[in-house]
Amino acid sequence: MDRIAGRFARVEPRRRIRHLVLGLLADLPRKNCWTIAEWAGEATPDAMQHLLSRAKWDADAVRDDLRDYVVEHLHDAQAVLVVDESGDVKKGSHTVGVQRQYTGTAGRIENAQVAVYLAYAGRRGHAALDRELYIPRSWTDQPDRCRAAGLAPDTAFATKPELAARMIMRFLDSGHQTPWVAGDEVYGGNPTLRAALEDRATGYVLAVARTHEVTTGAVKFRADILAKKLPKRAWQKLSAGAGAKGHRFYDWTHIDLLPSTAPGHRHLLIRRNRTTGELAYYRCYSPKPVPLTVLVRVAGSRWRVEETFQSGKGLAGLDEHQLRRYTSWSRWVTLAMLAHAFLAVVRADSHRLRSSPDDLIPLTCNEIQRLFTTLVGRPVHEADRWLRWSHWRRRHQARSRASHYSRQAASRT
Repeated sequence: MDRIAGRFARVEPRRRIRHLVLGLLADLPRKNCWTIAEWAGEATPDAMQHLLSRAKWDADAVRDDLRDYVVEHLHDAQAVLVVDESGDVKKGSHTVGVQRQYTGTAGRIENAQVAVYLAYAGRRGHAALDRELYIPRSWTDQPDRCRAAGLAPDTAFATKPELAARMIMRFLDSGHQTPWVAGDEVYGGNPTLRAALEDRATGYVLAVARTHEVTTGAVKFRADILAKKLPKRAWQKLSAGAGAKGHRFYDWTHIDLLPSTAPGHRHLLIRRNRTTGELAYYRCYSPKPVPLTVLVRVAGSRWRVEETFQSGKGLAGLDEHQLRRYTSWSRWVTLAMLAHAFLAVVRADSHRLRSSPDDLIPLTCNEIQRLFTTLVGRPVHEADRWLRWSHWRRRHQARSRASHYSRQAASRT
């Protein structure tokens, strides 16, 4: 909190931002302005809502502090930047960026809000660094709708790979360096993103579809057709990293692609499931020659972002915001990322400073959160405040429901 304190001109928002972050780390069944204000002992949620919507502070500046904090404490010379999107299922049509679209959270097309995240994955741990909200064409084609949600009326449509490139370039322009970027098929199939990374001499291992075409030996092949031409001796059993049940072993091979006029080395990396025989494909680039084991390690790092989403949502309320406007969304998500990064850093430091007994597993973020909230993040227990707040909340909810039904009736007439 000392690191971001300078982003707030007044002492009141500095104190309240501390309460909000502690609330995000607290063991609450639901995390939003209502429940966190109640947990903090405030009479109403108005101050929390003001902090997220109208108070004067720059969420992007706090994001920069978060990025520096994560890189400083989780620094790894061979770290991987992982890009991926995550969706939050929503109701209605007024929440910024919402529309019917596919989201992996639900595993199907739902009315959802989707954002692209950039995560830092190293040997000491992983945490989210940056975020960009995906604004569909159904929004950018309607300036009035954008204005109502706090977006600029001239907001331009950007694809998910464009948002990913924006965050990666922002990371590199800040002075930080990382040798690798990983992502799924959404990003691997975009030649503009691959070219941008090659221009910055940044290696990548990006998944592509089986129908993706590559050039080898002056001939173009589909990735799946090329895989069928490989002899049995081309495959090697290698681990893609440790998972919950031990090392994840697959069969791997890579094929050199036709050199282009640009410098660097390009490969098609292929992974085969040892049980089902299912294949996965990756486009790879490195400024210097690297062995197959390095490409496999980078490909396996992509799953770190899924762990980041899971713990960020489960422990820091990343997806529990009930906010419609863009400013409030960006502030909530940035603070949730900061809260989760704190847990990741404490976990990394605990592993570095003291070893666990042989019969115990190392501390996890879940255990650190429980210890922290028990020892530090204690809620306010003042019965009169709780009673007053609960009475205010019931009255406010009844008034909001009555107003909502009145608007619905007026729209039908």
